[in-house]
Amino acid sequence: MPGPVLGIETSCDETAAAVVTGEGAILSNVVMSQIEEHRPYGGVVPEIAARAHVEVIDELVARAMAEAGLAYADLAAVAATAGPGLIGGVLVGLMTGKAVAAASGKPFIAVNHLEGHALCVRLTEAVAFPYLMLLVSGGHCQLLAVEGVGRYRRLGTTIDDALGEAFDKTAKILSLGYPGGPLVERAAAGGDATRFALPRPMLGREGCDFSFSGLKTAVRRAHDGLDTATAQDKADICAAFQAAAGDVVADRVGQALEIFARDHPATARTLVVAGGVAANRYLRARLEAAAGAAGFTLKAPPPALCTDNGAMIAWAGVERLALGLTDPLSTPARARWPLDPDAAPAPGAGVKA
Repeated sequence: MPGPVLGIETSCDETAAAVVTGEGAILSNVVMSQIEEHRPYGGVVPEIAARAHVEVIDELVARAMAEAGLAYADLAAVAATAGPGLIGGVLVGLMTGKAVAAASGKPFIAVNHLEGHALCVRLTEAVAFPYLMLLVSGGHCQLLAVEGVGRYRRLGTTIDDALGEAFDKTAKILSLGYPGGPLVERAAAGGDATRFALPRPMLGREGCDFSFSGLKTAVRRAHDGLDTATAQDKADICAAFQAAAGDVVADRVGQALEIFARDHPATARTLVVAGGVAANRYLRARLEAAAGAAGFTLKAPPPALCTDNGAMIAWAGVERLALGLTDPLSTPARARWPLDPDAAPAPGAGVKA
């Protein structure tokens, strides 16, 4: 395997840099969050995110290199997220990665952010290709057959909103705070999931696509139907929302497990979950049950590697470099960059790649 790779990630609201060896040792993994900058708005503001990346990116890369105890001459390559994501933020990390590669004379690798998530489990566990992956975060919700580096077949995607975005919107409707996902999970632990009848969009339908827009609308109606929402009211709505989301995810993943098993009958059966929502314990339990019922084993990166980080970008760089896959410094930033460019568009408006 190649030597250490520096990975840079700035696609959303975390500025991150890490150094990972070809053997999978994480020599450094520095992440600077922008939660406080975005908290007053209840969500990520692209312009604020881009400016925040600019302010800290040089310091963060220097810290990652110092913690790794390496000079730039010791690197085998430099990898940076080139998309998809908020284009202003992507440009900051991408241009920084290109500058470091040019100045140090090292190969440059433009990494698809989604590929970083898709391959991250192989950084921490011996997971062989092919495997089924559920990528579930604030900006993405899709099921992919991961058949090799650069080889992805999309089985399902959201036709409107990502699940992580639905968690954040639920928290905003209920005035729980930001970021919403952990707060909704915490409130749901003390709630009655049966009190509010919320819909299960796409449940039982053919295929593996998701939809969460209607569920968000139902949460708003449940909240607005109360005179004054108490803490218990909010907990009950959160529990009902989380249960509905769990039913939908288990159903959609169940369909994908059947398709994957049919298409790959002679391979190990592994379901990988990645992305920030993968840290939700309730959803993780639902996925474990669905995987076990289909004869699959559920795998996930450690929580710190489920959210956006530089180590996953560095590892994707390691995997690509081992195959001789490098990129020119003219590689552009991309706001949209599907892992499976041949996938047919999902039905419905607002399709997210």
